[in-house]
Amino acid sequence: MRTVFKTSYDADINLFRHAPQAGWYAALLALALIVPFMFDDFWIGEATNMLIWAIAGMGLMILVGQTGQASLGHAAFLAVGCYANVLLQEKLGLPFIISFPLGGLIAGLAGVLIAIPTTRLHGIYLAIGTLAISILADDLIVIAEPLTNGVIGLFAPDIQIFGVSINRYAQPDLFYWLVLVVTVLVVLAYRNILRSSLGRSFAAVRDSEVSARAMGVNVAKTKAISFGISAGITGLAGALMGHFAGIFNNETFNIIISIQLLLMIVIGGLGSIHGAFFGAVIVAILPQAIAISRDMVTNALGMSSIAIPGLETAIFGAILIGFILFEPMGIYGRWIKIRTYFQLFPFYRRDMFRRQKSYLKTERMR
Repeated sequence: MRTVFKTSYDADINLFRHAPQAGWYAALLALALIVPFMFDDFWIGEATNMLIWAIAGMGLMILVGQTGQASLGHAAFLAVGCYANVLLQEKLGLPFIISFPLGGLIAGLAGVLIAIPTTRLHGIYLAIGTLAISILADDLIVIAEPLTNGVIGLFAPDIQIFGVSINRYAQPDLFYWLVLVVTVLVVLAYRNILRSSLGRSFAAVRDSEVSARAMGVNVAKTKAISFGISAGITGLAGALMGHFAGIFNNETFNIIISIQLLLMIVIGGLGSIHGAFFGAVIVAILPQAIAISRDMVTNALGMSSIAIPGLETAIFGAILIGFILFEPMGIYGRWIKIRTYFQLFPFYRRDMFRRQKSYLKTERMR
């Protein structure tokens, strides 16, 4: 068991709790850097896909996990970032190193504009409002056919960075490292937001808007900023998703993606960066695990491989129901319980993580 002795208030906002924790994360980063040397192109692509989903998950986590605002429309921000990034390259001739952050910025501005009329909504009403935005975004992509090419879609050009050409299929290792760099930068930005006064405002709004307002927090402004940051990070993931897919249209960012993204962070663990990564592993690996298991079973039975439509969605839904019933804190919550058990053994109490009401009596009548 490790005891952290704090000698100043700065210890509460340090990037790492202690030196060994920093060492573990450094080792994890080193392992991520050598992934292209350990696996073939297929698994490099799967690892890249997982990192892109993790970026999108962190974007939604800021809004849902940190600020407590439910959203079922983040596929729209994925689409905005993706289309903005490609159109800036094709129409204006901007290089990727400029169009990529601009795509995230445009998505962030779209998030702020959407937050202005929706900050008065709460709970299920906010979820329905963002759901409508996702549906409208799908229709707008089709309507704006002269710009978006409608249902035919757009091709993402090769990434050019300082004379180096990066293609998802031709140079999967370079594309993986690019996505890894973006992931690390997003993690650092996320972590620093949580350490700032803005991050504490997010937590205050999440726990109780009434109490946050009483402490001087501008709730509407905080929600709008949260929407903007969340949409901006999600837009960056959408831009990378477009280059990963190669070709995309309105069906690439449908409402199912919004729902899947929300389920991902719930399964991973709401309110933590780790939860976004755990959930991304489930989303990226689950379809491949199902396909591999199906092939193994059919081969063992001497049958031809059978594809069952909707199998991945059904299993994903079953996993979600299981987590809600038995582990509402998600995968990361289960890891915390296991870690705490071994740290406090034999003094661990079973009801140490008993579920508490996350609202005050003043919140019940909203």
